[in-house]
Amino acid sequence: MSMKSHVTRLVGVCFGILRQIRSIRRSLPDSTLAMLMTSFIMSKLGYCNVALAGLLHCDLDLLQSVINAATRLRAAARRNDPITPLLVDLHWLQMPQKIQYKLCILVYRCLHGSAPGYLQSSIIPVSDTASRRRLRSASSGDLVMPATHRLTMGDRAFAVAGPRT
Repeated sequence: MSMKSHVTRLVGVCFGILRQIRSIRRSLPDSTLAMLMTSFIMSKLGYCNVALAGLLHCDLDLLQSVINAATRLRAAARRNDPITPLLVDLHWLQMPQKIQYKLCILVYRCLHGSAPGYLQSSIIPVSDTASRRRLRSASSGDLVMPATHRLTMGDRAFAVAGPRT
């Protein structure tokens, strides 16, 4: 199960939007440019990005290239300028960090009862497991991480990726 076609399509759509924004950039105030970037680019990259957990580095690099291009357009920077200080100034995360952040939020919501029931049932604290209640790890707040057989798909499941992060 590969996300290559989804990532390729998403990158193509985002670069198309960036080209359109670049053509009208000089006539936009900074606040409008920021709103367009957030509305059209970052929302597309942020939508259901928890499903991208465990993605291959080559696919994450494609998605990161969209964030880098949007950052350079937003900050009016050249292509060879370092990207990390620009991301810090804009308070934007890199793609792997975005995915991990969203995954952690979803796990937090599962633990505190504000996530859907089917997700809550896949996140199990160690203290709720009868065979592990007497262990020191039961009071540490650790989560049960089920064993997986396939590294490609099994590790990307929410029940595994959530407790791992």
